[in-house]
Amino acid sequence: MQVAELFQSVIGPDTSVRVTGYDGSAVGPPDSPFGMRVRTPRALAYLAASPGSLGLARAYVTGDLEIDGEMSAVLRELADVTLHSIPKEQRVKLVRSLLGVRLRHRAPIPDVEYRPHGRLHSKRRDAGVIAHHYDVSNRFYSWVLGPSMAYTCAVYPTGHATLEEAQRTKHELVARKLGLEPGMRLLDVGCGWGGMVMHAAAEHGVKALGVTLSRQQAEWAQKEIVERGLTELAEVRHLDYRDVPETDFDAISSIGLTEHIGEAQLPAYFASLYAKLKPGARLLNHCITQPTSHGPKQVDAFIDRYVFPDGQLHGIGRLVDEMNEQGFEIRHEENLREHYARTLYGWCTNLDDHWDEAVREVGEQRARVWRLYMAACVVGFERNNIQLHQVLGVKLDDRGESSMPLRPNW
Repeated sequence: MQVAELFQSVIGPDTSVRVTGYDGSAVGPPDSPFGMRVRTPRALAYLAASPGSLGLARAYVTGDLEIDGEMSAVLRELADVTLHSIPKEQRVKLVRSLLGVRLRHRAPIPDVEYRPHGRLHSKRRDAGVIAHHYDVSNRFYSWVLGPSMAYTCAVYPTGHATLEEAQRTKHELVARKLGLEPGMRLLDVGCGWGGMVMHAAAEHGVKALGVTLSRQQAEWAQKEIVERGLTELAEVRHLDYRDVPETDFDAISSIGLTEHIGEAQLPAYFASLYAKLKPGARLLNHCITQPTSHGPKQVDAFIDRYVFPDGQLHGIGRLVDEMNEQGFEIRHEENLREHYARTLYGWCTNLDDHWDEAVREVGEQRARVWRLYMAACVVGFERNNIQLHQVLGVKLDDRGESSMPLRPNW
């Protein structure tokens, strides 16, 4: 079987993606704007060794497989494709066809693939996982994320809003849901580069503390806090949220941390945040979720090896139930998945605009990882394979008072 035909047997005959092989073979519409080029036999060896998304990703990360056309558009054409969806008989035949290629051509694991060590979700292992993803390069992230340095779902007030406008809208939405007022104390767990911390301090006069396991994030944020003249109100520490000594906060924001927690740790996670709040205080939990609670908890194999090792996604019902179990009264919930698709598309555009600088800064393999994972996530949110939920909970006082407005005022 020719190379292009082998790949077509994986992606299906009805796709509009054009496939060309290093042997000169070609299948698919010749004038299609979407293309995959199998550049070397090693691309087939990767697919034979790791059928499905992981093998395809390894081939792309190493440059043995090239994708032509806008990445997320190509992935939309392949969104339902996985080797494991092929009927068993055809899958066995395909793997046998690739076996000879695998034996003849060595396919080493790419340098940027990461496997964590130690006990799952121990503090030491979590610190290593976070460093793998976030301690890449602050300069690289500035090119991808833009001036806001916000690495979480933005909220687009209109379809024409810019990424920066949407990130500011997100921070303001969180602030209003938490009811922030001058003189309050906010804890932002998993604070990233401190965007929420600085917004709360500058726009609402709140004394805000952020904590992150990324040393590079903390150093960047502290420097930015000084440059903005916010040192009296804002602070970011390189610290595990479990080790924050202060209590009696008026509000807690958790924006993009829960995905790293793991299901077994959810009770302790919400209990620890509950314990740090005053009566009548609020928690805003913002995180990626599964569409239901019945699917697999583990993230895709490519995401697990290259992007977010040890990550787990939960259904929104599971998260709401656990918040209730730990004492929170749920007051508001919303799904922002379309907003995350827009956010990711903005990051993809930023990366493409700074591609040459990004490759020089972090290397081509790592740049390819980010391009692939962000484009894949655009499609994931568009297709409702993943969601983004904000859940607002309150810690009632001894009389059951919530201190919430009669109607949402955000």
